[in-house]
Amino acid sequence: MEVKLSKPIKMRCLVILLLSFVVVSCGTSREATAEENERLEQLLQDKYFEFDLQFARPLPTNSLTQLANAGLFRPGDNASQINLQGSSAVFKFEGDTVTADLPFFGERQFGGGFNTDTGIKFEGIPKDLKITKDEKRNNYQVNFNIKEGSESYQVNLTIYPSLKGTININSSQRFPMRYDGSVNVLEVPKKE
Repeated sequence: MEVKLSKPIKMRCLVILLLSFVVVSCGTSREATAEENERLEQLLQDKYFEFDLQFARPLPTNSLTQLANAGLFRPGDNASQINLQGSSAVFKFEGDTVTADLPFFGERQFGGGFNTDTGIKFEGIPKDLKITKDEKRNNYQVNFNIKEGSESYQVNLTIYPSLKGTININSSQRFPMRYDGSVNVLEVPKKE
């Protein structure tokens, strides 16, 4: 015996099935343990850490899309995500000093020229350093400004208790870039 369902019943079943899938897939995120939160707070207090960067996420402009369509990116990369694993990208805090040597894949608005670095490079003491905890999203925001030569940068880090994070860099001469990765704790030098 075969049961035939009317169209409205089939539609209701489909809607219920889709809603249940959405509810299951949008489950609550894992809460950080007290140990993870404490580790992150100590890391930001000491300010000795570096990012192990996995992806660069340039602003996908028309020019970058044209380069991707021409097949000039490596397999798996595209105009909005470039794999950095195995690269020599550096971003680290060592106490009061921050160092960056990051590849740049976006568009430069002006500046630069021959015999200049094409990546984002800076080293020095950040200005206007502000570290805040976002209780609602359970992460820390690290914001600062820094200047290297004629280029100035606004840097925003987001670090989670799982030690995953993002770096957003706005430049006075380039389109914005975002980097995703994980945070590694560096050894704090012993005071003499």
